[in-house]
Amino acid sequence: MRVLLVLIFAPLIAFALMYFVFPGRLVALGRWLLRKRGKTVQKSVVVDGRTWPYLEGGDPSKPTLLLVHGFSGDKDNWSFLAPYLTRQYHVIAPDLPGFGENERNPNLAYDIQAQTERLKAFSDALGLQRPHVAGNSMGGWIALRYALDYPDALASLTLLNNAGINGANESELQKLAANEDYNPLIIANLDDADRLVAMVVHKPTFVPARLKPVFYADALKYRDQLDHIFWVIANEGRDHPLNDRLGEVKVPTLIVWGRHDKLLDVSCVPVLEAGIAGSRSHIFEDVGHVPMIEVPRGTADVMKGFLAKL
Repeated sequence: MRVLLVLIFAPLIAFALMYFVFPGRLVALGRWLLRKRGKTVQKSVVVDGRTWPYLEGGDPSKPTLLLVHGFSGDKDNWSFLAPYLTRQYHVIAPDLPGFGENERNPNLAYDIQAQTERLKAFSDALGLQRPHVAGNSMGGWIALRYALDYPDALASLTLLNNAGINGANESELQKLAANEDYNPLIIANLDDADRLVAMVVHKPTFVPARLKPVFYADALKYRDQLDHIFWVIANEGRDHPLNDRLGEVKVPTLIVWGRHDKLLDVSCVPVLEAGIAGSRSHIFEDVGHVPMIEVPRGTADVMKGFLAKL
């Protein structure tokens, strides 16, 4: 009986100890378990003197999916999706410069063209041959530029709630950020984090108080730099959207969106459909800005269905 009690309560005690005393280790454990479930491992490669951390999973002999995260995101934004992809595909998900564990140099140029050129150099450094490129939000804008600037260097394009184009309706984000007095995607403190999450996802998940300092440490530490990057790309999107260049996209294209996206309005979908010949689209109901996190299995099913027909 004593042994049985130990077996039952020891894991609970260990969990409580990590939660109250070592919350950072608990979050790290969760990240490790998520990567393990998706069969991804962290690697790195030096590109033009800069170390790029990235996640890799699946068989390298299978078709490659190059996944590009959005603003204030990182490579683990794709860890929820990976379990449904790594059996059939070779998955690569990097941290872009300025985000995650990549270089945080405030003097770098963070416009979309510069980031697209860096992504192409990263792909070349890994020897990726015409990968299927997918991106979310800012990463979708970069993926779209990749298709425009390097049309022969990718096999297909998947846009998940991508920035860089204007729809018929303004989003809540666009209305709130009409000038540079207020950035809705920057948090001032931990209490502000719930507001940010509610903007990004349609059905926010509860984040325990002890874990918030760990989850949002990056956003607070690099607050000023993230604010700078946001206004660089926000002003570029306002002044130079890619609406008029969509007809130049020649690769098969999938458009994925969340109906309740507050950052980029769903009215962008018909604009993309009309502009990119032969494109396909899927809109998820009751989903916000990050479908690969909110409905990973459904997102993977749509992506695999699209890729299977190429």
